[in-house]
Amino acid sequence: MAKDSKDILHVNGGKPLNGTIKVRGAKNFVSKAMVAALLAPGTSVLKNVPEIRDVHVVSDLLRLHGVTVNVDGDKGVVTIDAKHVKLASVADVDTLSGSSRIPILFSGPLLHRLGEAFIPALGGCAIGGRPIDFHLETLRKLGATVDKEHKDGIHITAPNGLKGAKIHLPYPSVGATEQTLLAAVLAEGKTELSGAAIEPEIMDLVAVLQKMGAIISVDVDRTFRIEGVKELKGFTHTSLTDRIEAASWASAALATHGDIFVKGATQPEMMTFLNVFRKVGGEFDVTDKGIRFWHPGGDLKPVAIETDVHPGFMTDWQQPLVVALTQANGLSIVHETVYENRFGFTKPLVQMGATIQLYRECLGSLPCRFQQRNYKHSAVIFGPTPLTGRDIDVPDLRGGFSHLIAALAAKGPSDVHGISLIDRGYADFRGKLDQLGADFE
Repeated sequence: MAKDSKDILHVNGGKPLNGTIKVRGAKNFVSKAMVAALLAPGTSVLKNVPEIRDVHVVSDLLRLHGVTVNVDGDKGVVTIDAKHVKLASVADVDTLSGSSRIPILFSGPLLHRLGEAFIPALGGCAIGGRPIDFHLETLRKLGATVDKEHKDGIHITAPNGLKGAKIHLPYPSVGATEQTLLAAVLAEGKTELSGAAIEPEIMDLVAVLQKMGAIISVDVDRTFRIEGVKELKGFTHTSLTDRIEAASWASAALATHGDIFVKGATQPEMMTFLNVFRKVGGEFDVTDKGIRFWHPGGDLKPVAIETDVHPGFMTDWQQPLVVALTQANGLSIVHETVYENRFGFTKPLVQMGATIQLYRECLGSLPCRFQQRNYKHSAVIFGPTPLTGRDIDVPDLRGGFSHLIAALAAKGPSDVHGISLIDRGYADFRGKLDQLGADFE
């Protein structure tokens, strides 16, 4: 089968990326805030929205449910009128089900508005298990009835409405935390969620829900307390900056010996990354308008990193940084504790000349769910090793951007196939590459 020529980027690497780019709102927040708008029969306005494919997927899903959505990509503003909500047809929802994992988060809002929800098969990136059992168990505890035997997916109903409950997450899952918040804000009574995720994107979602009229408090021990209210109203909110995209461009500056000013990047959400960036030998300067990242010359230093939930080193920062670590002078170790299959992207790097070995053992001290399981979730990177351009197939969103960085850092031409996957989380990345002086077509 012939590959789509529009889905291939021809890159001539070996040239530093220099210049200024702008990063907008966080992919991992914006789509969830759009779903939250379903909770109120009014108009909500979301600002600083990136032009990424996930925003259009969620917009289409909302429209299927009778919601009016206007996306102004140039201004980064999405306006959502959820006055009228209806159940979408199974066939229509199924056409979008492979494009995003967002449909599961529609459950709570639809149960409150319509009393039932249909959840199709779920997509997303193939980087490891993202079981929806946490989501379904949360909904059951709040009083929902879950039918997993439906021929087209999962049918969820709440004949008696949702009721507050005590819920404990065995792992601080971002998705399950979002599910609980979206379902509990209009549930009758109080909900206590312990073991929750507290990522900055979660806290921004809590800010949105509070603007809508929700009562939510959070304790220092990862416990949310939600007091159900009878109704919510629309919101106006400006999204926090995408800390993953900002860090990805920072790693690109490091790997290509470049100098990139990321407008919109903010320090508080990136402090853990900035510490590691400095340890590796990168330089940065924080200003009111963004953060400048650059390679100061000389050797990069090896580091040991363990990914973790916030406030730890986030898993989505790991892949782009690994490309830069192939150029560090010595042995670097990355212990992945969040997703079990996140190192598949390293195979093309090895084919380009990197020295990377994967291990099933936990090469770190953090508690790890994958201990004594047959997953290669630790990586040892030995550098510096020159990279040589080659054909690369994009495996997933973050791995794909990492391959793009590798192609830009490598000597000679590379063809990066499947770049449409990168569009899911990196707005106008081709335009930004052009601004940074990259040689590509």
